[in-house]
Amino acid sequence: MTTLQSVPALGTHPASGSLPSRAETRDQLSRATYDLLVIGGGILGISTAWHAAQSGLRVALVDAGDFAGATSSASSKLLHGGLRYLQTGAVKLVAENHFERRAVSREVAPHLANPLTFYLPVYKGGPHGAAKLGAGVFAYSALSAFGDGVGHVISPAKAQRDVPELRTDNLKAVAVYGDDQMNDARMALMTVRAAVDAGAVVLNHAAVTGLRFTRGRVTGADLKDSTDGTEFGVTARLVLNATGPWVDHLRKMEDPNAAPSIRLSKGAHLVLKRTRPWRAALATPIDKYRITFALPWEDMLLLGTTDEEYEGDPADVAVTEADTAQILDEAAFSIKDQQLSRDLITYSFAGLRVLPGGPGDTSKAKRETVVTEGRGGMLSVAGGKWTTFRHIGRTVMNKLAALPGHPLAEDMEPMNRLPRKLPLPGIANPNAVAHRLLIDGPAPGPRMAPDTARHLATHYGSLAFDIARLANESPELAERVHPDAPEIWAQVAYARDHEWAETADDVLRRRTTLTIRGLATDDVRAGVEKLLADRD
Repeated sequence: MTTLQSVPALGTHPASGSLPSRAETRDQLSRATYDLLVIGGGILGISTAWHAAQSGLRVALVDAGDFAGATSSASSKLLHGGLRYLQTGAVKLVAENHFERRAVSREVAPHLANPLTFYLPVYKGGPHGAAKLGAGVFAYSALSAFGDGVGHVISPAKAQRDVPELRTDNLKAVAVYGDDQMNDARMALMTVRAAVDAGAVVLNHAAVTGLRFTRGRVTGADLKDSTDGTEFGVTARLVLNATGPWVDHLRKMEDPNAAPSIRLSKGAHLVLKRTRPWRAALATPIDKYRITFALPWEDMLLLGTTDEEYEGDPADVAVTEADTAQILDEAAFSIKDQQLSRDLITYSFAGLRVLPGGPGDTSKAKRETVVTEGRGGMLSVAGGKWTTFRHIGRTVMNKLAALPGHPLAEDMEPMNRLPRKLPLPGIANPNAVAHRLLIDGPAPGPRMAPDTARHLATHYGSLAFDIARLANESPELAERVHPDAPEIWAQVAYARDHEWAETADDVLRRRTTLTIRGLATDDVRAGVEKLLADRD
């Protein structure tokens, strides 16, 4: 591993096209009057900022923490149609989800998403029979126009060849269907970049300390930069509250008497080392409504999720011993014991689903997006699914266009006149990018390792060539951050100069996979902090 002393100081020679400094961004935010201020840098806020900037509005986006720093990087990493929604007869919803899923994975971000085959095991005495699940996966694939093949049923022996740790005792059959997978934090960051390319001004680690009012209307926010304590403000014609689990907290800043609008459901996940390669994922029915997933992801195995009502402080959400035991117990329905050893766990995380307020079991609640207007004219958007993030952005923009008095309509291009499938930055065939990275290595030096080339291609697309150039110019940056991970130090420098990384966790948890692999050691963290400090 590269030693702390050998990490290069690039801060005095930033790459061309580096981001403006935080001070410059704060100054820009303070001086202008924006059409739309989006508070909240989760995927709902990011998508809205992206679409708003595309429509021609002057847009600012701020977040108290990092982009996708909470719920949006704590998902099950899936782009999916929602197989379980078929049980409730929501056929149109599944078809719409499939449309969005395939648009993202095939046309908008094929460099950040990949198809994944799912096996749905049918055990003796389980909640569903083989015939029912076979019909279900066929209907599911039909609603996607069979774009991922035809849903069907296979034998346990065939399934075990692809999932070697599949438990076959009392296994009667296995239903097969297709969905897609992603790294949610990377997808969110690329969408931030798309918003900035369209003209938005963004700043993370900037917390709202109060709202600004003009004649009773919300017209901006006062903020504090958590990196250095600087206080500043943003003025806007309209403010959008997209703070996820904190949406009611901001609504109370607007109106202390505002009634709760949402409820929260906690979802926990575990990440484990794999004992053997998996070529498919498992989706195991626990009861009539719930499924537990075992997903090959980032060379690891992702298990989850839980679903229980959460009433605490959103900042305190964490994986408990009870969560861990539940996830492992439910995984044991279909996975052999040796793959479920606690010694294999490298990381765990929990996020909060934002659901419409009301009674009932959270596991049965629809992942609806709710847009409301407050007493001071602030719009609040909450809820929804990762799969439909583009659709949510368009929905919010249509709401903005239809506001009483149409305050923004005359300044924005209607959504139906904008490209429906505008790609995210870096769009490219990841296989072609990986091939180029392997054959275009520096002439005097060693070739890039195949796992690093593949990792860069599937997390950056064609932007991987910018990282490769950094590594070619500074050989120290071509070295691995940790010997057991594909990441190289050039990614840390790139995160600092081009991806708004301010803290070690920004880099280790959301811009690389080092934390989820259990490799964010003290030495690695110190090296990352040193490189981040060399920004100025």
